[in-house]
Amino acid sequence: MCGIVAYMGPKNGVPVVLDGLRKLEYRGYDSAGIAILEQGKIAIHRSVGKLIGLEEKIREQQLHGTPVIGHTRWATHGRPTEANAHPHKHEGVVVVHNGIIENYLELRRELIGLGHIFSSETDTEVLSHLIVRALQSGADFEQAVSQSLLRVRGTYALAVLYEKAPEKMIVARQSSPLVMALGENVGEYFVASDIPALLAWSKDVIFLDDGEMAVFDDQGMKVVGLDDGAQHEKEVRRISWDPIMAEKSGYKHFMLKEIFEQPDAVSNTLLGRLNEDRSGVDLTEIGFSQEQWHSFKEIKIIACGTSWHAGLVAKYWLENLARIPAEVDIASEFRYRDPLVGPDTLVIGISQSGETADTLAALQEARRRGATLLAICNVMESSIARLCDGVLYTHAGPEIGVASTKAFTTQLTALFLLSLEIATIRESLTSAEVGEYVQELLHLPVAIEKVLARAADLELMARRYHLVDDYLYLARGLNFPIALEGALKLKEISYIHAEGYPAGEMKHGPIALIDESMPVVVLAPPDRHLEKIVSNFQEVAARDGRLLIFSGPDLEISAEIDKLDHFIVDVVGEELNPLLYVVPLQLLAYYTAVLKGTDVDQPRNLAKSVTVE
Repeated sequence: MCGIVAYMGPKNGVPVVLDGLRKLEYRGYDSAGIAILEQGKIAIHRSVGKLIGLEEKIREQQLHGTPVIGHTRWATHGRPTEANAHPHKHEGVVVVHNGIIENYLELRRELIGLGHIFSSETDTEVLSHLIVRALQSGADFEQAVSQSLLRVRGTYALAVLYEKAPEKMIVARQSSPLVMALGENVGEYFVASDIPALLAWSKDVIFLDDGEMAVFDDQGMKVVGLDDGAQHEKEVRRISWDPIMAEKSGYKHFMLKEIFEQPDAVSNTLLGRLNEDRSGVDLTEIGFSQEQWHSFKEIKIIACGTSWHAGLVAKYWLENLARIPAEVDIASEFRYRDPLVGPDTLVIGISQSGETADTLAALQEARRRGATLLAICNVMESSIARLCDGVLYTHAGPEIGVASTKAFTTQLTALFLLSLEIATIRESLTSAEVGEYVQELLHLPVAIEKVLARAADLELMARRYHLVDDYLYLARGLNFPIALEGALKLKEISYIHAEGYPAGEMKHGPIALIDESMPVVVLAPPDRHLEKIVSNFQEVAARDGRLLIFSGPDLEISAEIDKLDHFIVDVVGEELNPLLYVVPLQLLAYYTAVLKGTDVDQPRNLAKSVTVE
């Protein structure tokens, strides 16, 4: 949520920052703005709504200057108005900020008592006033920023300019993502909330840690600790993503592109994680010893949204294959209860961005209780990745569409590999059994491609049902989380109400909803539950429900069922059905949303990365 882009260097910073803000639109926002230092003065330009409104507002002014800071805002404190949009300026100090200042009311009351007048409803404006107050007390620009931030409780990533120090730009972070990049020119620097905003300009990045502040000026860049002012040495990392990966590549939407990238994404997540003869798994990259793996008596998985659904599937795998007890918690629930975790607990946090606020807080709580932490994450050096004792990265590449697709399937791929690794170490599977699972996994990208090749059939299915008001999704066993995920995708992007249920629960309530107008999606793969799921969809048919059945090729369906759409999916190993059956549900949701004319890549009220509570 929200996005920061900043530039300092020899170029005109305005097009650089606007380009970066466009790359961050996927994060979700309701207003945008930039601040530009031009001829010794900092000018502010802000607009409510999409970024194009800001671009149109400043196009005719031919702005030219550096440094420039920009922001896309997701409203938390204060309505989405131009007055509440960032940047905020007070007596020459300009701030853009992601996060939440939890004690802003207390600070605001104090500042008002000292004669300060506020022009917005936001928590962020407090920061600019605090910095001005410190400057008036005799601090220099750097000292004023650090002193002000030490008074703040909450989360932030921010960039600050000051008219009386035009050669400087300062950024800082605490529990909110911020990455810096080095330009090709001496003294050229880029800053952003996420890597895609930087790829067009540089691949050499530095990740700022919590409690750090970076100062850019004509002498170069330095990173210091906020608490002690000590200078920190930072490692420059090379990002392998190609800028073209973050573009649509001819697809109508990022989401469709990312659905079609799943065979490659799954293959990439397997790379380097199988032994030489592809008969087993090698996850030594996590860094846990054999003794550590044996010491865990239980696993707890914490995640939000789609990542939570991946965790639900992983519970089945960990218990069925590795024979270790596993529980799955929604992170926002875990962090506010009194969870039973300790030194013999492995806590797995799953997050595409690695910046999900609730998941990060839940992991921190688990660490305080002595648990070992493992991250499943798509973004290198993200907050969650750095917090955890071990990391298993997915290799989905940048996912721009708000509704997660390839990030989900690569999370499942990584979790299945992890389950096989633990099963191998704990000897709950033989080496021959692990080898069979690996071979099935290697076949999976081909099976996904066969589903994608029939996308037109799913578009036709969507045409038949896109005007309905409600959907019901049914499945059993480890495919039940895929029913949840399919329903979530439809809700997220088409705004159709949809519910996922374990099919065995149908008689305990949902059956009352079934009538001739409700489509019921049924996942019926050839597994141990097939006979039961057939009975369930027969009950739907008996109540004149409209069935959308996804099954293997050998399923026999009674000729008496006339309200039926049947999509046949390739056969893979039973444990891998979730990875395959989610793909047609993604496409069904996508085509439904397109037919309804919704904003597929940026659905209303949603953001890609939920970095505030």
